[in-house]
Amino acid sequence: MTRLSENQFVTIIEGIEEDREIIIRHNPIGTPVETLLWMLMSCLVSYLSLNDNETPCFTGRPDAETYKEAIRFIVRNHSDPEFDPEPALDRLSQV
Repeated sequence: MTRLSENQFVTIIEGIEEDREIIIRHNPIGTPVETLLWMLMSCLVSYLSLNDNETPCFTGRPDAETYKEAIRFIVRNHSDPEFDPEPALDRLSQV
């Protein structure tokens, strides 16, 4: 099973930040912050090769906080060593 380090997490976020405008323009699923958090969650699911049982699912329409909680869940269960994702999530949430 692939594990996630804080450095890898930050690197993924930096890539999303570099492509911020393109991601938002081509994925109009919600607010800009929701779109970026959705992209981060999707990257983590792919990077960690999560199966359906490990992938967060939603009822109703997710918002930014829903995506953040899903990302926290993924990080909490797949990080090594354990780290706090909040500073990076806050950074990504600034529009």
